[in-house]
Order: sequence, then structure tokens, then C-alpha cells
Amino acid sequence: MALTDAQVAALTATRDQIRDELMGGTSATSARGIHHTALISGDVRRTVDFYQRVLGFRLTEMFENRDYPGSTHFFFDVGNGNALAFFDLPGLDLAPYAEVLGGLHHIAISTTPEEWTAARARLDAEGVEYMLESGTSIYFRDPDGARVELIADPLGEMYGERVV
Repeated sequence: MALTDAQVAALTATRDQIRDELMGGTSATSARGIHHTALISGDVRRTVDFYQRVLGFRLTEMFENRDYPGSTHFFFDVGNGNALAFFDLPGLDLAPYAEVLGGLHHIAISTTPEEWTAARARLDAEGVEYMLESGTSIYFRDPDGARVELIADPLGEMYGERVV
């Protein structure tokens, strides 16, 4: 459903008001960083192969999920002490990936420009469809449908704008 010009204008005004009233502040953030982001895997071997071989993220740990016997919890190093984690949930009848309120839209992972180019070549070799944006972002779906962005901009920046 496309928005009307009037709806877009109203949303822009609301966004501007929120930014003007609430952005910034004088105190530092209370967080140290994201320890890990956890996604769901439909097939552990397929997920490990994709994230490690195609994207170049090193598998660092794998153990049984403490909350669900038989389930595997596994982690990839995505730099700067950050991890991307997965669970498989065998025996549960899970629906395919979908964007829902409160759900994941995409995960953006920073790479060097050189690694971004190499990852793009590996995606091409695997036949993974993707969308290029602004010369530094590449969007694609992982084997379970989650949207991933590789971005070659420095951490804290996006398309030349400081975001942190």
C-alpha cells in the first residue's frame, strides 16, 4: 500500500518532532555493545556453511541450547568482540521467515571494503541474489530468509553520515 503525499508529509513532521525533542542527550549510553544477536536456523550445517564459507565469519562455539534439549546454539565472530548466534529448534513446526512488528528487519554487518568485494564475489559464485545500495551496502537473504546487509562503511557511519 503506497502512502499519499499528505501521509508522507505528516510522517516526516512526526519524525522531525521526535528527533528534535528526544535525540541526543548529555549522558553516555548505559550499554557496552551487543553481546550477540540470535537468529533461528532451519539447518545447522547449511547455516554454518553459508555464514562461514560464503560470508567469511568464523564459527567460534557450538553447544546444546540450555532452554531446549536437542537444540544447537552456535556463534560466529563478526568482529570487535561481537557475535552472531543461531538456534535450531528441531521438532517445532516453525513458519518461514517473515517481517513482523517487533521482529527482525535486517542485520547490518560492517566489513572492510576489500572483504565486502570478496564477499560479493562469493555471493555471485553461489548464485545468491542481492541488491546493491549506495555503493557500500549489499542486501541479501540468508538460507532461512533473514535479510542481511554487508556494509563497507566504517563503524558508526552510514553513507557518509555519522550515526553513533
